[in-house]
Amino acid sequence: MMLRGQQYRSRSLTSVLLLVCYLLLFTGTPATSAAETASIAVLYPEIREPYRSVFSRITDGIRKQSRIRVETYQLREELDVNNLQAWLQSEHSKVIIALGHRGLKAAQRLENKPPVVVGAVLLPPGARKNGVSGISLTPDPGMLFARLKSLQPQVRRVTVIYDPGRNEGLIRLARTAAKAQGLELVTIKAANLSEAAPIYREILSNRKSGTDAIWLPQDPNTVDDRIILPLILKEAWNNKLVVFSSNPAHVKRGVLFALYPDNFALGRSLARLALSQLNHNAHPGPGIATLKDLLVAVNLRTADHLELKITSQQRREFDLTFPAP
Repeated sequence: MMLRGQQYRSRSLTSVLLLVCYLLLFTGTPATSAAETASIAVLYPEIREPYRSVFSRITDGIRKQSRIRVETYQLREELDVNNLQAWLQSEHSKVIIALGHRGLKAAQRLENKPPVVVGAVLLPPGARKNGVSGISLTPDPGMLFARLKSLQPQVRRVTVIYDPGRNEGLIRLARTAAKAQGLELVTIKAANLSEAAPIYREILSNRKSGTDAIWLPQDPNTVDDRIILPLILKEAWNNKLVVFSSNPAHVKRGVLFALYPDNFALGRSLARLALSQLNHNAHPGPGIATLKDLLVAVNLRTADHLELKITSQQRREFDLTFPAP
């Protein structure tokens, strides 16, 4: 009886193997599907340190988040478009993540390209560039205002001088964000530094300590580090006015705080956006979003001068502080 059972099991196993062989022969090998061969192509500039590490960290985040292969392509200043096109085809790239201005320009020169997601570049939030989606390096104004309120809860009014040709979309978002935080947002247009300088002098002399703040956007037409920033910092220090910035380099100079990119988290967000585009290939991109993967830099000397009450919990949340400990 045991022998008959073994023979039965042997015949059953043989039948299963024959069935598998039949399916492989007539239905094709299931081991390699389109999803498994597809890849995300990451285009980034060939560049020296420390900037190279920024792109490497973003790419690490992309790899961590992606469910499919991630392949990278370094872009030299002189781009061989044909070589890039051939590489994309050989890697079965179904979506491109273009990093930096060089990455964006390279992607724009491609013909019959897959969906493109752009990151690590300063673009106007809300902009639509031929269906390209992505994340700007512009910090989200809602997160800026929330951090402002956490550091100085008494602030009621924020003033920003901006070039409408560059930042009109950002200001539209900022108006909504300010209202959500219970802030009055005063927006003043200036086309260049010559127009901006006298406006800064006026508002710095008319704003109240404790309840007023000045926001410095990433706008070279209204803020420069050589003339405008020293003027602002001097008057703000004398009048104990809160100044915060979208540029982390300003914190070391004396601005109270700024938000700057969390590069690994940005990579993960770009991967999520790329995978979403891959799943909706026929649909246009959602446009350019503000950056929400942010770290915070704070000038503790300025905070002490403003007599702000910084809690130990808040200090643990700071990713970078000045002066350096």
